[in-house]
Amino acid sequence: MTIAHTLGALSVMTGALLAAQAAQAQDNTFINPDWANSAWYLGAGVGQSRATIDEPRLRASLAANGETVTGFTKDQRDTGYKLFVGRQLNQYFAVEGGYFDLGKFDFKSTTSGNGVLNGQAAFRGVNLDLLGQLPLSQRLSLLGRVGMHYTKTNTEFSGNRLLGSTNTHASERKLNAKLGLGLEYKFSEALALRGEVERYRLNDAVGNRGDADLYSVSLVYKLGRPASATPAYQPAPEVAPVVAMPAPVIVAAPAPVPVAEKVSFASEALFDFDQSTLKPQGKAALDQLLGQLSGMDLEVIVTVGHTDAVGSDAYNQKLSQRRAEAVKAYLVAQGVETSRVYTEGKGETQPVADNTSAAGRAKNRRVTVEVVGTRKVAR
Repeated sequence: MTIAHTLGALSVMTGALLAAQAAQAQDNTFINPDWANSAWYLGAGVGQSRATIDEPRLRASLAANGETVTGFTKDQRDTGYKLFVGRQLNQYFAVEGGYFDLGKFDFKSTTSGNGVLNGQAAFRGVNLDLLGQLPLSQRLSLLGRVGMHYTKTNTEFSGNRLLGSTNTHASERKLNAKLGLGLEYKFSEALALRGEVERYRLNDAVGNRGDADLYSVSLVYKLGRPASATPAYQPAPEVAPVVAMPAPVIVAAPAPVPVAEKVSFASEALFDFDQSTLKPQGKAALDQLLGQLSGMDLEVIVTVGHTDAVGSDAYNQKLSQRRAEAVKAYLVAQGVETSRVYTEGKGETQPVADNTSAAGRAKNRRVTVEVVGTRKVAR
């Protein structure tokens, strides 16, 4: 296969993946959490395999035996597939092992005097690769791989011009090198799509060496994504009550106690990735908050959305506002007067931790709910 063909295939893959990225251009808040950089993953791919059948050598061999080739056809393409499992070592490297089947490749030749020589070769084996991943954006990465593969080759010949060979079936197992280049697009922290070109160095079991290429599209799924837990309700300390001093001869009834409570919820606990629809766990957390407000005369509730610094300022601002509005909508649905609930989106403007670490970004992705009201005092 020529370099031009290889680069052309990669250009097609790049265009397809960039088109997918453009379709989600509004979504540039993808987060690559720490667990994903050390996770195990599974994958499967399918595509077209191509091998080179050495037609000049076969023609020369037939001519050396006094044959004149009158026809020669070859099939150098087939469907190949692979199954693999890997482990992320960090954000940039992974180790990957798998099983592959490159399919079958054959030729048919005819010679003068009604001579026929047909052949077929099939390749399948296992591989172990080191995979490098260079991020081009939050979701798109350039892939490069180098490794070894242990392949079984089965070669069969048939016809009445066997070139003096009595071995019509040959089988060989060899350890050879392989290389690969491709692109990966992450749909989420756990699911990704890959487009790759891999070159396998092969033996054809009859003394010849060559290359086979596999152009594949694969789905990759990372294991071990932690489940979101319902956040614990942690109200802020109550404001100290302000009580007027009673007149000397009049005993005043206890005044209502003014209260201001503020609670912060992690965005992952309330919403799915890049979504503004409350999850069941998020609704349960807000229900818990409403239960704590029982017996309070509400004056106002303020919901404020916050994001980390990943992504554009404009997108983060809109996402934080949508999430604050979603919290308000749920509180109103549970009986809170809509006129008492106010929303605000702060985007990435008020971080509470360092945005350069995954742990810090997680703290910055939050929704705060502040409640102002008075608690009734028992007589």
